[in-house]
Amino acid sequence: MHSENIRGPVVWFISLAAALGTAAVYPLQPAIAEVGGALGTSLGSVGVALACGPVGYLCGLALLVPLVDQFPPRYVLSAQFGALAVALGLNAIVGQVWLLGLVLGVLGAFSSVGAGLSSVTARLASPDRRATALGIVTAGISAGILAGRIVGGWLSDLIGWRAMLGVFAAGCAVVAVAVLLVLPTVAGTNNRGYLATLRSIPGLYRRYPVLRLAAVRGTLWFFAFCAVWSGIAVALSKPPFSYPAERIGLYAFAGILGILATRIAGAWTDRVGARRVILCGLSLAGAASAVLALALPSTVSTLLCLALFDAGLFAAQVANQSTVLAIEPSAPARFNSAYMVVYFAGGSLGTGFGATAAERLGWPLTALVTTAVIVAAGAITLLAQGAEHPAAGVESVAARN
Repeated sequence: MHSENIRGPVVWFISLAAALGTAAVYPLQPAIAEVGGALGTSLGSVGVALACGPVGYLCGLALLVPLVDQFPPRYVLSAQFGALAVALGLNAIVGQVWLLGLVLGVLGAFSSVGAGLSSVTARLASPDRRATALGIVTAGISAGILAGRIVGGWLSDLIGWRAMLGVFAAGCAVVAVAVLLVLPTVAGTNNRGYLATLRSIPGLYRRYPVLRLAAVRGTLWFFAFCAVWSGIAVALSKPPFSYPAERIGLYAFAGILGILATRIAGAWTDRVGARRVILCGLSLAGAASAVLALALPSTVSTLLCLALFDAGLFAAQVANQSTVLAIEPSAPARFNSAYMVVYFAGGSLGTGFGATAAERLGWPLTALVTTAVIVAAGAITLLAQGAEHPAAGVESVAARN
């Protein structure tokens, strides 16, 4: 696929679309009390329903992302945004918490559209600009995670949570049409059947050392990332801080620097290679995590450390994912699916660990454990030089087919 098939304005549109698609699973989180009151149920029950979103997201990564290589991507992605609009509309009218959870699971699955968009970007971008384009799209995904909560909370206070979901549904419907008009008309490139593609995904780890390396280190640092953010929320809610949820939520603004870092990291990956960017990012994040163990009493120091922590790990993620998507540039979606499923599984474990550890072990020890995990990811990168290049362990496409 030639570079003229995707240009700067299209990449930025893809980034905005990825932001909206990713944000769609987050806007109810700040309105959990209002949702519980409206449905006449406990906050715990609503929390369980909200947890169905990430579970659905993992299913979407495994089952839906490979479709963008199987069929014309603009039709697949447009259909996913259409499904998001329908699911958001259904959530706006549900009257029972079990139904809310069911629809949130479906919503989470289709919100994996961001990973599909990043796969398409890697396929259509020119090789010398692939990481740069991926950085722009990843910045959109990161912004969606942040903005979904912020905009969702703001609109819920302004117009109510049901109307807020209607606004998100309308946005997804508009993007569903725009995707058909903006994305290039290209066919699917995967000659395997869909079920054969799904069956092949686990075997990719055996055949491709670069995928194994990327998945192991990516899972480690996303575990650390989620552990820090879930753990710090628990730590700030307890004495001596006892901050309200609104104030704790404001700490998420530190993630803005991470969004900026993804854009820069993509360009630098194209210039100096993924390994250097990953090591620089992990060094920055590891140092910030270590300082966080002691910085919590100072709000300014904590925000600065969180900003540097996010920037380092987001930069590492862009560079790391670029190595995965370069393994088979003509059909990268199944590799992206294999990588992201393991990556987010690590994040789910990190979320559970961070909250539990901060409660039982205290924040300083929790932060030091995450530092050790990041150091482990860096050590793996230093020791595995032979598996860094996408060509490592790759057989020819002709031989595989």
